[in-house]
Amino acid sequence: MDTIGKRISEYRKKKNLKQDELAEMLGVSPQAVSKWENDLSCPDISLLPELSRILGVSIDELVAGKKEESAVTLLPEEQRKDLEKMMIRIVVDSNDGDHVRVNLPVMLVKIAIDTGMSLPQVAGNEVMKNIDFAQIFRMIEQGVIGNLVEVESADGNTVKVFVE
Repeated sequence: MDTIGKRISEYRKKKNLKQDELAEMLGVSPQAVSKWENDLSCPDISLLPELSRILGVSIDELVAGKKEESAVTLLPEEQRKDLEKMMIRIVVDSNDGDHVRVNLPVMLVKIAIDTGMSLPQVAGNEVMKNIDFAQIFRMIEQGVIGNLVEVESADGNTVKVFVE
């Protein structure tokens, strides 16, 4: 079972922080951080905004393990993933009840752009024709991740493009 303590430990380690370093940044004792990570106690609610900022995750992700897909984040260069390990997730929900989910490796999109290929239209949905994948790729190269595009057409079709 994934707990807040395990998430704090995992995110702290990803930031290459020691327990005592995180404790100092938050103005608490290293023992407090140890208790959190061992699920013996939880951080005070007033610490959550600063803790989530330091660890680079949303409060929802920290507390409940839920990624906030609506958030767009500009990552510093040292925190960016290799483009070969990134995915573009496309969600299309049409007004007639169709639900399409497409996962594209970022490098596949880059190859399509570099060779002048147009990306296939997801489920023939007209809304997808308005998505500029070359611009999305440029944003990804600059370190932008999250829910980059969210379009709702007048006839009720929705398209979301999420990068992780």
